[in-house]
Amino acid sequence: MSTQEEQAPPRGHVRVVYLGPVAPHWRVDSDFGERTVIEEFRQRALARLLLLPPHDPQFRRNRERVIRDAERENLLLDWDLGTPEEYAG
Repeated sequence: MSTQEEQAPPRGHVRVVYLGPVAPHWRVDSDFGERTVIEEFRQRALARLLLLPPHDPQFRRNRERVIRDAERENLLLDWDLGTPEEYAG
């Protein structure tokens, strides 16, 4: 990654929110950013997390994929798991 890419301002901000034990488990909110970039990210993130509560072993692997996706898209990413960070990995 070049120095210019590292210093580029973020393209947007997203927050992945855990809604609870009943599906759908997740919601993806955005504070700012281009609508199409955010919506495409939202679709990919929800596809990875749709049926996974935070305590599911697959959640950790898919969470890492969502994090890498946000980094590639240069998006700020927050998680709201609604619990102490015990599930955050």
